[in-house]
Amino acid sequence: MITSSPSLLLFCLTVSLLLLLLPLPSHCADPDPLQDLCVADLSASISANNFPCKPFSEVTSDDFVFDGLRKQANFTDAFGVTVTTGNVLSFPGLNTLGIAMNRVDIEPGGINPPHSHPRASEIGIVIEGKILAGIVTTKNVYYSKVLTAGQVFVIPRGLVHFQLNVGRKKALTFTAFNSHLPGSTVLPLNLFAAAPSIPVEVLTKTFLVDEDAINNIKSKFVF
Repeated sequence: MITSSPSLLLFCLTVSLLLLLLPLPSHCADPDPLQDLCVADLSASISANNFPCKPFSEVTSDDFVFDGLRKQANFTDAFGVTVTTGNVLSFPGLNTLGIAMNRVDIEPGGINPPHSHPRASEIGIVIEGKILAGIVTTKNVYYSKVLTAGQVFVIPRGLVHFQLNVGRKKALTFTAFNSHLPGSTVLPLNLFAAAPSIPVEVLTKTFLVDEDAINNIKSKFVF
């Protein structure tokens, strides 16, 4: 008969804890890569959460460098914000790596409006300016903090959040994600600028206002 020793019990307990604590593939935002690199072939259709890989013979050093975040884009939208994305669509070398980065410029009084990222958590750092960063949980609890240069903030995956420039100068933040294509659901655009449009009746009943109020809001999003 096999008897259990204290060492064996300790070993089994340790292995059990490790299995519970180690990050499993199902807990990751993106699937784990199965090879050294897989530079995206953007001419092909995305499959199984990733783009097909370019042939190794066509991979160059430039595939691993992206300079799109060096300069601010022009402010062109109604919110006074420009978001420059560094995801797999603009930086093919990120394919299968489960990471991405954005540059967010917000003019004084501007806002990165309430939005969420369905496929990733987010961490950001304020480079310059002063912003009010806020998040809302699924239980409608609101958390916020005024942040200045050097401070870091984190947004749990899928939660609605925003950044409002509350300073007198332009604000600049860089944000990173644990997905090569985190996605962005911008609430006001989803509701009032969808194509085809969400029926006005749906919006009047949702916001408990009349049709004129909805049409007035929708008119702000004709770009």
